[in-house]
Amino acid sequence: MDTGAAARPYDVVLFGATGFVGELTAEYLAEHAPSGCRWALAGRSRGKLTALRGRLAERWPRCADLQILVADSTDPEALRELAGSARVVASTVGPYVWYGEELVAACAEAGTDYVDLTGEAEFVDRMYVRHDARARETGARLVHACGFDSVPHDLGVYFTVQQLPEGVPLRVDGFVRAGAVFSGGTFASALTAFGRGREILRAAHERRLHEPRLVTRRARAPLGGPRFSRETGTWALPLPTLDPQVVARSARALERYGPDFRYRHYASVRTLPMALGGTAAVGTGALAAQIPSVRRWLMDRYEPGQGPSAERRARSWFSVRFVGEGGGRRVFTEVSGGDPGYDETAKMLAESALCLALDDLPKTSGQVTTAVAMGDALLARLQNAGLRFRVAYAG
Repeated sequence: MDTGAAARPYDVVLFGATGFVGELTAEYLAEHAPSGCRWALAGRSRGKLTALRGRLAERWPRCADLQILVADSTDPEALRELAGSARVVASTVGPYVWYGEELVAACAEAGTDYVDLTGEAEFVDRMYVRHDARARETGARLVHACGFDSVPHDLGVYFTVQQLPEGVPLRVDGFVRAGAVFSGGTFASALTAFGRGREILRAAHERRLHEPRLVTRRARAPLGGPRFSRETGTWALPLPTLDPQVVARSARALERYGPDFRYRHYASVRTLPMALGGTAAVGTGALAAQIPSVRRWLMDRYEPGQGPSAERRARSWFSVRFVGEGGGRRVFTEVSGGDPGYDETAKMLAESALCLALDDLPKTSGQVTTAVAMGDALLARLQNAGLRFRVAYAG
């Protein structure tokens, strides 16, 4: 279906631009978007958007002419108009399970590419069931999890697989370490997920009923058990996040991952006491989130839109190490960068939106992952933007 996306007035529209990560993404676009890129700021408050444009123009004078689009996440008509004006819409407005669906629906209907920062498995599964088919008809690419969830892990495995032989069973383990403060949006999404266990399981089951099954290949991401990793010299704790699901979906879609692919995803902790303490903290948080009044109280303590100072972010870092094996070959790779929850996440979202809008990419549509939709092009963009993808060992 020809939706006339190339003739639209904007290449990229940033929705939720006045939130904490939204403003960082706007700053990144102001500095790094090429001169010919037509982009705009969007959100529900014209006053806040105008003030943001003014702050951007003080540092980057060309931003004085940025267009402002006013739309609320609960206003389907305004979101349809917004989606119809852009080639790509990038959204920072979460928790997405509460505020995200109307925009996804509008983009799927308009044939508009869409990227977001969600780490919410329930949201991703529900959007697949409800909007993947329509997006395939209109040519829209719906690419969720374009921040720290799940770009370093999805593209890190993609990069690792490229170092391994083709046409053989492959095994990859990922080990995540970070020194950073969680974002308010991430905290709210985690609390929401802890309190919606039944809904998450129901959404996953419904997705499985709709997804086509692989016939001649296998790709999976089982939840590994806690263990000591000799490869990293740390304790490895299974991470039941969206990331391994995204990796497995990339593996199902791309034959380069081989006939039988397995990925396991871990938090990497240096000492056993830290491992036990982290497990206890997560368990306590999950139990507390089951009580609605406690969940609301916790969310009020650290609302989305809040974040640490530039000085604190400058001290933050992340590293994801991968161990890949197959065909008699073994490789160690690493993806690393600065502050994962804010600065690097804004960079990943902005580069994903620019990649979809401006780069020559494989023809895809529907709900797709970063590796499937953008692959080598996004990998090159992120490397040029300062994220490090390296091979530490190959043998």
